[in-house]
Amino acid sequence: MPSSTTTTDYRIQGATGEWEVVIGLEVHAQVTSAAKLFSSAATAFGAEPNTQVSLIDAAMPGMLPVPNRECVRQAVRTGMAIEAQINRWSRFDRKNYFYADLPQGYQISQLYHPIVGEGQLLIEADEKAGIADDKVIGIERIHIEQDAGKLMHDQHPTMSYVDLNRSGVALMEIVSKPDMRSPAEAGAYVRKLRSILRYVGSCDGNMEEGSMRADVNVSVRKPGEPFGTRTETKNVNSVRFVMQVIEYEANRQVDVLENGGMVDQETRLFDPGTGTTRTMRSKEDAHDYRYFPDPDLLPLELDEAFLTDCRASLPELPDAKRDRYERELGLTPYNARELTAEVETFARFETLLGAAAAKMGKAEADVATQVANWALSVAPGVMKALGDEADPSNATAGAQAAILAMQDKGEISGGQAKEIYEIVLKTGRDAEEVAEAEGLKQQSDIGAIEAVVDEVLAGNADKVAEYRGGKDKLFGFFVGQTMKAMKGKGNPAVVNDVLRAKLDG
Repeated sequence: MPSSTTTTDYRIQGATGEWEVVIGLEVHAQVTSAAKLFSSAATAFGAEPNTQVSLIDAAMPGMLPVPNRECVRQAVRTGMAIEAQINRWSRFDRKNYFYADLPQGYQISQLYHPIVGEGQLLIEADEKAGIADDKVIGIERIHIEQDAGKLMHDQHPTMSYVDLNRSGVALMEIVSKPDMRSPAEAGAYVRKLRSILRYVGSCDGNMEEGSMRADVNVSVRKPGEPFGTRTETKNVNSVRFVMQVIEYEANRQVDVLENGGMVDQETRLFDPGTGTTRTMRSKEDAHDYRYFPDPDLLPLELDEAFLTDCRASLPELPDAKRDRYERELGLTPYNARELTAEVETFARFETLLGAAAAKMGKAEADVATQVANWALSVAPGVMKALGDEADPSNATAGAQAAILAMQDKGEISGGQAKEIYEIVLKTGRDAEEVAEAEGLKQQSDIGAIEAVVDEVLAGNADKVAEYRGGKDKLFGFFVGQTMKAMKGKGNPAVVNDVLRAKLDG
């Protein structure tokens, strides 16, 4: 297959020159709701097959759908979070096709009049990922639709079983514009969209459980030429797989075109085991589905009070939070980005920040960098090193704040902070009690440190003479000898001050 580059200007080098990749994504996000889109049946993941199916979901005769207000609300809130046009008037359509796990013989969706119109999403520059600059990805629409059931093929050698638990579950289909030009950009888009959905609370973003999955549209063209024929790879359920699909499919299409073939407009499936795609069926157009307005459902009409309530319910979103962390807390762009990437991460950080500031008696801005470095590097490193020995329930904000406060006062060193945290994670003991009982506090008493320094200098009179003769690099030797004599428990700042006074005085 042709080779590809890894820069922002992602190009595939073929025999006839460079090819550009054009990518659009249709992300299906399961709406966070206790009930389905048009029925009161439950939506919990992992229930026994066919235990969460109403008469409406099973398409029994005479059953009429009733829209779930919460599902509508979550779609509107999501649209507001991506600065999209909210359509006060929208309509449900019937999308007609036959499949064994679609009891009605049609899907209720929105095509011509979706509830959310055009919006946008910002992906940030990331040199490691090959994204040189910030980029805005256009979003064409968000529409609400019901999910189909699930076929299970591995229960019997000659039969497939149907589980209708997912039938009727509410989905938001979030359709991007074909604005992405590399696997890295597509990966960043999915991660950022997932982050926003989880901040808003409109989808849990659990791709492994199928509550968020992507249909990946890929085409190739020579730079500057019109769009090529695209393929759609269905139901890709991880960021890594989305990127693999694009990599494989783009190279496959270039291979086909450079060998005189034509790319078929088709729907494909991804095989994670081989990292390849294969044909599923020819790609249908809208007219193949015979869309028409659903006669059982009135159009959705949203009033100002409903929209005001939706807008007021939105939390501080990732971009705004990142900007505030940099501006008000003085965090580096890297730390601010890492801390705001996931809901759980920023929640833990903000809880710890408040606890640490209170414990130290300082403003949050004055301790934010110390807390951020602990939260992003030190604490996860200790947890990882301990593995199964660590009990995450012992990693309370209070325990960590106590350790940070002792370090801030100079009572413990960075190494001692890690040792104390290890013991706390294993045992749940009080951090301050551990520091005292295990002898893990630094010695900051000037008199005691002076006594040790005097012994070190007396035992190394020749080195003292050399230092005072101009070999100032020997200062590190004296620090090392003093810390060794104190078994690493001397406060480095005090040790340095005492040594400077005695050697230079």
